[in-house]
This record gives sequence, C-alpha cells and structure tokens, in this order.
Amino acid sequence: MTTERLVIAVDGPSGSGKSSTSRGVAKALGLAYLDTGAMYRAVTRAFLDAGVDPADAPAVIAVTVGADLEISTDPDDQWVRVNGRDVTTAIREPEVSANASAVSTVPECRANLVARQRAIIDAAPNGIVAEGRDITTVVAPDAPVRLLLTADPEIRMARRKAELGDKVDDAQLADQILRRDADDSRLVNFTTAADGVTHLDCTYLTLEETIDAVLGLVARTAR
Repeated sequence: MTTERLVIAVDGPSGSGKSSTSRGVAKALGLAYLDTGAMYRAVTRAFLDAGVDPADAPAVIAVTVGADLEISTDPDDQWVRVNGRDVTTAIREPEVSANASAVSTVPECRANLVARQRAIIDAAPNGIVAEGRDITTVVAPDAPVRLLLTADPEIRMARRKAELGDKVDDAQLADQILRRDADDSRLVNFTTAADGVTHLDCTYLTLEETIDAVLGLVARTAR
C-alpha cells in the first residue's frame, strides 16, 4: 500500500496499544511515526534531573519551554534526546511515569509541546502516524484519518505489566494507567471519539489484528 502525504492521528488511553499499533501502521505504509507521549516524558525527565519540584508549575513550564528536544520519527529506530542527553530508556522509568502529569496537565506546557508536534507533523515529507492523548482533537484535527484506540482497563494494565515486568508493582501500575488517565482527562478527551473520529476497541484483538483494522480504515478513508 502506498500513500501520499498522509497524516494518521491516533488517540487513546495508557496501555491501549496505540504506540505498537501506530508503529506497525507506519512501517506498513512507509510513513514516519511520532510518539508524542515520549516528548512529555522527556521533559519530565529533564525537570526531575534538574531537581524541580513537580508541584512547582512555573518551574516546570520554564523547563518545558527551554528544553532542547529531539525525537526520532523513524518507526524502526526510536530515540529521544533532551538537552543533548539520550533519554530513550530513562523516560520509561517508573519515576517518570509517576510525574509526567506535572507536564501534561499544565496548559502552557501542552501548548508548547503541541506546537512542536505540529511542526514535526508538517515536516514529514510522505506523511506520518502521530499518536498520543489529544492528537485527533488538538494536534491534528484535520488529519484525513483519525482514530480512537481503546481497551478495557484490566487489559490495558495487563499489557503494560507485560511490557514493564518487575519494574513496577501493582500499585505503580494502577497509578500509571488509571491515575494518569484521570489527571490528563481534565484537559483533553481521549476516551470518547469526537465527531469524525473512528473508535476501535481492541480489547479482544491481537496487535496484528489491530494493525490490520487500522490499515483497512486507511484504505477506506484516505483514497
């Protein structure tokens, strides 16, 4: 399948499979891939490393706005750097997950990162699959293909546990999935499909089946 300057926007809560699905779709279509959540995590890593209190919103804003943020859009080679440091692995640490809402729930931080995300999307020559929590409604509301990917909370937590293994206990896992979703939902809606957004519940779908479903949607929509 080939595409020409196609933007695919994928929303969804934590553990819904949107990252793995979006990477798979990007590879299948020869598109770039943007993990917007990694950008929030990278800024979180930066303010934690700087000793900033997560409750100090002005300081978190300052770190966000001043961050030198670089992120790969190659679905086969994912990395992210902040202020010259490779934090690809460090942003997946439980400490980052527990504090990422200090960035994502601050409107000034979101506005700064959304502007950066739009610039990355606009710069992708062949098109891009962008995924996160507000992609279909805020970052790329005019994308020709917009999708909300969801799954039952128990399934989402099981998937994240399989991904992280012993790095998190059950309490940390619930915090990552449920508490962060509740925090972020105060600013953005990523649980209900907006007008024109296709809802795909992948609770009982394998990753391959989910990717195929999205590719089918692309074939029907972007032609």
